[in-house]
Amino acid sequence: MTITGGRVRQAERTDTGNTEGNLPLSGITVVSLEQAIAGPFCTRQLADLGARVIKVERPGKGDFNRDHDQRVKGLCSHFVWTNRSKESLALDLKQPKDLKALKQIVAKADVLVQNLAPGATERMGLGYETLKTQHPRLIVCDISGYGSTGPYKDKKAYDLLIQSESGFLSVTGSPDMPAKSGISIADIAAGTTAFNNILASIIHRGKTGKGCRLDVSMLESMAEWMSFPMYYASDGAPPPAMSGAEHASIYPYGPFSTGGGGTVMLGMQNEREWGIFCNDILQKPELVEDERFASTAVRSKNRKELRGIIEDVFISYEANDVLSKLQTAGIANAKLNDMAGLWAHPQLKARDRWTEVSTPNGMIPALKPAGAAEGYDVRMDPIPAVGEHNDSIFEEFAIKN
Repeated sequence: MTITGGRVRQAERTDTGNTEGNLPLSGITVVSLEQAIAGPFCTRQLADLGARVIKVERPGKGDFNRDHDQRVKGLCSHFVWTNRSKESLALDLKQPKDLKALKQIVAKADVLVQNLAPGATERMGLGYETLKTQHPRLIVCDISGYGSTGPYKDKKAYDLLIQSESGFLSVTGSPDMPAKSGISIADIAAGTTAFNNILASIIHRGKTGKGCRLDVSMLESMAEWMSFPMYYASDGAPPPAMSGAEHASIYPYGPFSTGGGGTVMLGMQNEREWGIFCNDILQKPELVEDERFASTAVRSKNRKELRGIIEDVFISYEANDVLSKLQTAGIANAKLNDMAGLWAHPQLKARDRWTEVSTPNGMIPALKPAGAAEGYDVRMDPIPAVGEHNDSIFEEFAIKN
């Protein structure tokens, strides 16, 4: 990775807008009609790898996700997360001249990503069936709630609604209260699915010279992620029980209270670890022979009794002391962090995972892309203002404003 002055070097651009350096997707141009999370998260990951991403927004307001909160120097927390390293092009696509301009740009693009309302791009003449004859090398990625066919194809979809439709809410939460994910997990699943398939399509086009269409569904993306509980409940078997932060079928595996009001997470996967835990941590070797706790399945069934025994021991120690004992014994453990704890996480600091990116309101901290290959530059370009790149893009594509 190229690091300058303690920060990741922001990738420079040539006059044609391509990213210099050795980023894997340098030279790939992506046009994105995107909003909210799924589309922007997909294309930000493409931008991380060097793709040029032209984000098409409404004049004035831009992506509606710019205004959901003002927690980051007056900017939206969702937006700054998913929109760095992009160019903002403000177009009113209801106006013929702006739609014509967009089509000129798409003609020179490698990838078109869109997560607008169902049928929106078709009405604009930007559906795949139209584009594939005009631009056979173009990769078109449509992201929607339920896909382009089937009885749900026109149904509106938001993250929480897909969490519900996909069965996620039926296995998450406590027995008396389902709980949604604290993050936009359905959007993230769809954005990740789209990202992966676009990468594969770029490779495939390199072999065949042909583009393709990707029909990415939030429901199908979440259904893939829900495969374990689906298989667990196959042939009419009972589904995993809602068990809060505990594991539904393995015990002890989850949060336990300690002295001083602290909480630790621990997990055991086998009988060897259970024996070590009883002897070295609880100092109750007799529990190994206790029939109530003789196997993972039985311990899970009797978890209420076992929790009481464990917390009676843990209450005499502070959370950090318990974590230290678990680590020494080789028992998997974790601190129950809040957001302040994640910002200050020593592992992220030790691995130099933080840098800064520019925004219209100043510099903000940002995590470097996870898993970047050694030897590649890491791209951390600014978060754009609405329409910031209109003039330069119009000039480049010879569009008369």
